Amino acid sequence: MPLPMMPVQEVEALLREAFPGEKVHVENPQGDGLHFQVLIVSGRFQDKNMVEQHQLVYAALGDAMREAIHALALRTYTPEQWAQSGGRA
Repeated sequence: MPLPMMPVQEVEALLREAFPGEKVHVENPQGDGLHFQVLIVSGRFQDKNMVEQHQLVYAALGDAMREAIHALALRTYTPEQWAQSGGRA
């Protein structure tokens, strides 16, 4: 049975709903609807370690993490961390 695929736009919509007004960027570099790279810059990450930050993202994606997303590479930053990086991940 083939794996369900998910368009980048759907992944991005779920994340934008959970992180309104924040920087959210989603890519599907393999074009397969299964493997995604995500960048989020959010004040919600303040005072949270990386695991806690990633858990917020997984929660936002909900069932998609279990059903349609096969691999997810996350880069999460607070606005301060993003500014310190020069706006480059």
